[in-house]
Amino acid sequence: MSEAITPFTLAVPQAELDDLARRLDATRWPERELVSDWKQGAPLARVQALCQHWRNKYDWRRCEARLNALGQFKTGIDGLDIHFLHVRSKHANAMPLLLTHGWPGSVIEFMKVIGPLTDPTAHGGKAGDAFHVIAPSLPGYGFSGKPATTGWGIAHIADAWGKLMTRLGYAKWVAQGGDWGAAVTTAIGAAKPAGCAAIHVNLLFVFPGAGEMGDMTAAEKSAVEAMSYYQEWDSGYSKQQSTRPQTLGYGLADSPAGQAAWIYEKMWAWTDNDGNPEDVLSLDDMLDNIMLYWLPNNAASSARLYWESFRGALGAADVDLPMGVSMYPKEIFRASRRWAEKHVKNIAHWNDLEKGGHFAAWEQPELFVKEIRDCFRQFR
Repeated sequence: MSEAITPFTLAVPQAELDDLARRLDATRWPERELVSDWKQGAPLARVQALCQHWRNKYDWRRCEARLNALGQFKTGIDGLDIHFLHVRSKHANAMPLLLTHGWPGSVIEFMKVIGPLTDPTAHGGKAGDAFHVIAPSLPGYGFSGKPATTGWGIAHIADAWGKLMTRLGYAKWVAQGGDWGAAVTTAIGAAKPAGCAAIHVNLLFVFPGAGEMGDMTAAEKSAVEAMSYYQEWDSGYSKQQSTRPQTLGYGLADSPAGQAAWIYEKMWAWTDNDGNPEDVLSLDDMLDNIMLYWLPNNAASSARLYWESFRGALGAADVDLPMGVSMYPKEIFRASRRWAEKHVKNIAHWNDLEKGGHFAAWEQPELFVKEIRDCFRQFR
């Protein structure tokens, strides 16, 4: 396997798209839910509408062309092909920015922010806020390779990302992430690889200690209540993926409707919407992302990251590197600054925002870009 940086061009065979159409046509649907909302999962009518759009109106070639135009590459790291976007700014003093997605996301989450980040003068910003964007696909996600052995957990990925940035020739860089990307980015901050000047996350895995439960603020009480709700009503997917990812993979690999529903339900649960995910993300937005699971057959390989990492370093790590945090109101868990200060020794930026959810860059691209600019401006 070559460690060279190799251009990668997507050209999905038409036969694969035809196979997807046949499978959608042959879907055997369950009966509808017994409630009038999403309490039992993604409603039948909504998933059918999503799949009908997928079958009859969605254009994969549009997404494929967009990804190819941005600049895609692969390189071998520790025996695994890593796929990544690499979009260089035209501005000479741009800062390299490593963006890491999570589950059930992909590099598609960053499509709305790459332009403003790399070319700020074309989007109402200043040349001094320009970034070179590097957005890798996690192992087993998107068009990265699938690990053939165990061991590709959060710490290993963080180490691989440091190697990637060195290989690209970046002597000074910053990193950002949400969901699993936040865990990877936090691990980067704890490890302090060569060249990394600062990190930023929009999900922080720090929790109140027993002694802090009695004097919580209203915001902290709300965060604990949201986490309790998540554990009771919203975490079944993680239990399955962290214990039996292989068993889950059979159904999702065989049924596009099943794969779509598995992801679509989280688009509803984790976005800041008015009742339906389409309030925030278009059907094409969501399907672009779903295709990065369907086409490479990543249901099982993406779920294995949970198996690798849930019994490991998901908890708070002490971070000495400067760290920025942006808390969006519909995030799964919203740590407070005082909880964070026990583990994060140098909080360089903190902001509690008024709108947005788990998929910050995707849902609120303008707010996200401003947060990134504000956080990292001091490290240029």
